[in-house]
Amino acid sequence: MQEGMFNRSELLLGSEGMEALDRAAVIVFGVGGVGSWCAEGLVRAGLTHLTIVDSDKVCTTNLNRQLMATVNTIGTPKVEAMKKRLLEINPQAEINAIDTMYTAETAETFHLDQYDYVIDCIDSLRDKCDLILRVTAMHCPVLLCSMGAALRMDPTKIRMAEFGKVHGDALARAVRNRFKRDKTMPRRKFLCVYSEEPAMENRTGGNIVSEELKFNKVQTNGSFCHITAIFGMTLAGHVIKSIAGKTEQK
Repeated sequence: MQEGMFNRSELLLGSEGMEALDRAAVIVFGVGGVGSWCAEGLVRAGLTHLTIVDSDKVCTTNLNRQLMATVNTIGTPKVEAMKKRLLEINPQAEINAIDTMYTAETAETFHLDQYDYVIDCIDSLRDKCDLILRVTAMHCPVLLCSMGAALRMDPTKIRMAEFGKVHGDALARAVRNRFKRDKTMPRRKFLCVYSEEPAMENRTGGNIVSEELKFNKVQTNGSFCHITAIFGMTLAGHVIKSIAGKTEQK
């Protein structure tokens, strides 16, 4: 580690806060437009125990918004490209890159009880709902979720709120409808990052037909880096703020 690397972080967190950040274990599901920025924000702040999960490879369409996507990483598993970048920032960080998809079938392999924070940046509606229900059924860890970052352009409309208070977001609405359909609900509250901006329409390819189609990736929606990055950094910022708050209360 470069001497003085985290001096600016420590000025705000203090030595106890930095030690707590160093001890914390975080898992990020999905390292695309939102999750990649979240992962980098955490590592640059001083987090050293991070697991990243994604089964996709970097492709050309990722170049406009995903942190590790460059012409040199196209075709590389996203988690491997992201791990390489994070270790170039802090070679002493412990980055566990899992090149697989979170599903109900793979859920038990992640040992979620070993983490302090679970960050959900999953696109698939089915898998997102399963992760939410699974984590909220546990006493810990803390769960943070990303709602829909696509079809937005106004960064000033991005907010953080408890899931039940998220309004105007089609993905949150689709998640609620899924829970109602299956007659099951999260067992505890959790925070989400979302946008209050009304969703735009794709100017090519037609309008969205339904939320189910939208969030099972039958249709691709437009998105921008300045929105997805703020979503990701908002999630990272909440983890850092939460850790700092716990040390201040001692």
